Amino acid sequence: MDKDEIKRVEAYLRQKFRLPSISVFKRPNKDDSAEVNIGDEFIGVIFKDEEDGETSYAFQMAILDIDLPE
Repeated sequence: MDKDEIKRVEAYLRQKFRLPSISVFKRPNKDDSAEVNIGDEFIGVIFKDEEDGETSYAFQMAILDIDLPE
């Protein structure tokens, strides 16, 4: 993902989740994905997929059961 794509995806996530502290960062040595943080905390990865002339982005977030409220 290039710099402009990352900015567009970041703006979309901030608007969609109404959370201005979401940040999207380029991953070292990876061109097909970017890291997603809330503040300083890593929360997931956005993957870019190009197929049949269309581009889509998939957000993957793992949730550990120890992080869930009781």
